[in-house]
Amino acid sequence: MSVAASIKLHLPMMRRYARALTGSTKRGDAHVALVLEALLADPDALPVEWDLRLGIYRMLSSILPSFGEDTDKGKSPHAWENIAYHRFSTVLPVAKQAFVLVMVEEVSLADTAWILELDEAEVRALLASVFLEIAMQISTDVLMLEDEPMIAIELEQMIRSIGHTVIGIARNYREALANYSRVHPGLVIADIQLADGTSGIDAANEMLGRTRDAPPIVFVSAYPQRLLTVERPEPTFLITKPYQKDMVMAIISQALFFDGVPEAVA
Repeated sequence: MSVAASIKLHLPMMRRYARALTGSTKRGDAHVALVLEALLADPDALPVEWDLRLGIYRMLSSILPSFGEDTDKGKSPHAWENIAYHRFSTVLPVAKQAFVLVMVEEVSLADTAWILELDEAEVRALLASVFLEIAMQISTDVLMLEDEPMIAIELEQMIRSIGHTVIGIARNYREALANYSRVHPGLVIADIQLADGTSGIDAANEMLGRTRDAPPIVFVSAYPQRLLTVERPEPTFLITKPYQKDMVMAIISQALFFDGVPEAVA
């Protein structure tokens, strides 16, 4: 497989990583575009002896801390992007990168240290600082949209174990909207496929349209590649099945850290 084809294969991963750190599809894609332009101008910028995925992370990580910090501050047309920028402003950029690499992208501590040009002890310290910051800021009521009882129980236990309260579990579109109107959650976790063939995306978009202060929404899917495309608006926060507690904790923490008005998903 050619380098160009391999990079294309990793494009969804690149976009997710950049988007998670910036809180914005538009801003994240701008970072990815810079890396792609650099590779087109100089194919040797990514040495063949590097693991391609890790090499791409390293290139992205080298530009993420400084890109747009002066010009973008407080100027996004989306309120939730500005809130995200403000909340993450108290966290070192390199700590944000360590958090996303380990907890979201599931990169090992050793590889994360190589990507960020640090040692493993420094990575552990950075992760601890992020978790402390997030724990100081967030604790909320969660509405779950999940039609499989065993999965719902497992996910509820994970959510409760990290300090949040599950105040409702809906199995389909109708139950989701009824619960949403009744409990006013601070976070919604929505499986893409609900009972009776209804859609968690449809339910989430209806929720977003009902109030100006709608909560952040985390989607759950066994097929994330169907959502991480360049052809339509995408969910910023996505848990992939099968999932682990650390992944759930990381994504929920990101969603609440980026609290504000989410964009609808087509």
